[in-house]
Amino acid sequence: MTLSRGARALLTACVGLGLAFLYVPLVVVVVNSFNVERTFGWPPKGLTLEWWGKAIDNEGARTALLTSLKAGAGATVIALVLGTLLAFAVQRYQWFGRETVSLLVVLPIALPGIVTGVALKGTVLDVLDPVFGISFGLFTIIAGHATFCLVVVFNNVVARLRRTGGSLEEASMDLGANGVQTFRHVTLPAIRSAVLAGGLLAFGLSFDEIVVTTFTAGPGTQTLPIWIFNNLARPNQAPVVNVVAAVVIVLAVLPVYLSQRLSGGDAAGGGRL
Repeated sequence: MTLSRGARALLTACVGLGLAFLYVPLVVVVVNSFNVERTFGWPPKGLTLEWWGKAIDNEGARTALLTSLKAGAGATVIALVLGTLLAFAVQRYQWFGRETVSLLVVLPIALPGIVTGVALKGTVLDVLDPVFGISFGLFTIIAGHATFCLVVVFNNVVARLRRTGGSLEEASMDLGANGVQTFRHVTLPAIRSAVLAGGLLAFGLSFDEIVVTTFTAGPGTQTLPIWIFNNLARPNQAPVVNVVAAVVIVLAVLPVYLSQRLSGGDAAGGGRL
């Protein structure tokens, strides 16, 4: 398709406007993390690394970061195992109710986070705590995050399985390989990048989740997004919050970027409402 010079200019302007709308606020946050002033003044009157040093020395921020990393890792592991198994069950085999199960697996990512949070909180209060003694804490955060991280892995693996088909696996079995050998030498290499991409994207979604975390975290448990939210209104903490927000931007962008490079165009699972 050939575009006229005016159409190309208009398209370029629209792309630039869209990217500016998305990324100018993020750039402002990063620049403000070096601002010499304690307020969110713009433009900065000077630049300093003082707030970065104070952010590193902030015990609350370090603890919250560690909690976010643990929650993201736990949710990603659960999502990788369950999402991959569900993808195989739905895509490789024919059975009654398969389409319904596929819809039910994908549905959680379409639900507003507050609905998922309320449902999970009710489950902990009414079932897990009275029956199993499981109260709010890191485990409930991981379980809550896994509900939508699982969808991302599922979508990625299903998309790759649709592209590869089952002919190579059938050929492997016809040549005498058993199920384990076929999975190890044929299936896993074919879906490896999709699984890794789904895992990276799942970790990124978990790391910056705040709505579901608010409902599933215990009184003494804070992830990094919750720490930012709780300290945002404190004047003395504003510069440190900017630094932590800049770190979150980097830690959230890297998994998504790597996921896009690995997936090679496969479905990434969409976003949360």
